[in-house]
Amino acid sequence: RDFGFPLTLLLSYQVARQPKAQAVIAPWQDRYGAEIGAHLHHWNTPPFGHGSLPEPLASRELPPSLMAAKLETLVTTIGRHFASAPRSFRMGRFDWWPEILALLPVAGLNCDSSMVPLAHYLGRVDQFRTPTEPFGLMVGQPPQPLAEIPLTMVPVVPGLARLSHRLAKKMAPSRGERLLASFRSWGAAGIHPAWLPLASMILATRLHRRRGGQVLNMFLHSSELEPGATPYFPTETAVQRLTDKIRAFLRWLVETGPVTGATLAQ
Repeated sequence: RDFGFPLTLLLSYQVARQPKAQAVIAPWQDRYGAEIGAHLHHWNTPPFGHGSLPEPLASRELPPSLMAAKLETLVTTIGRHFASAPRSFRMGRFDWWPEILALLPVAGLNCDSSMVPLAHYLGRVDQFRTPTEPFGLMVGQPPQPLAEIPLTMVPVVPGLARLSHRLAKKMAPSRGERLLASFRSWGAAGIHPAWLPLASMILATRLHRRRGGQVLNMFLHSSELEPGATPYFPTETAVQRLTDKIRAFLRWLVETGPVTGATLAQ
């Protein structure tokens, strides 16, 4: 807000249904042009048909029909309490599958931001080589268009991600998994303040600009702004350092511009 950038606020069911949260969030939509999108936490969004499956609950363990019902609950709840129905989406824990993406246009969602380039999650879709720039998908049957806006993560050295991915596929499965899972800590830079230092955020932006990138997509969990809500930010001082980092990055971004803010749907 201080830098004139509109936000996309992706709401879970637990947040969207709380009157106190509605009172806080609605003015951001009315006064500051914030977009309200959907963020599916499948483990605590009704209907509940997953019995005694333990946490962390993988989305692929649930049938598509149940996931569709949960998504409908979320979208309906947001539409009931805010000025407009959501158009953009991010899957909780980035735990997406093609079957989940196929549900989005049916629910009125035409923009997804669930993919993390250069990230590797064991037992999930291989998204390591996801493009950094937004791109179009055709999902479902019959195929319908969906815009994908990935998080901004870039390789520090051109070609390094391609080489690492190729090597991982030639290794024993366990070693290949470890190589890809560790890449983000030594071979990548990104702009996500809870994950990475300010130097990495600036480096990622410079590299992305130099390589012709047009879009930066930064994310933050709201819980990371509450002292003690996550183990990474246990105190007020830790949260203050986080917000100082965000302000420093946005200040640098504006000063080195030109840059224009946009919501995910825009």
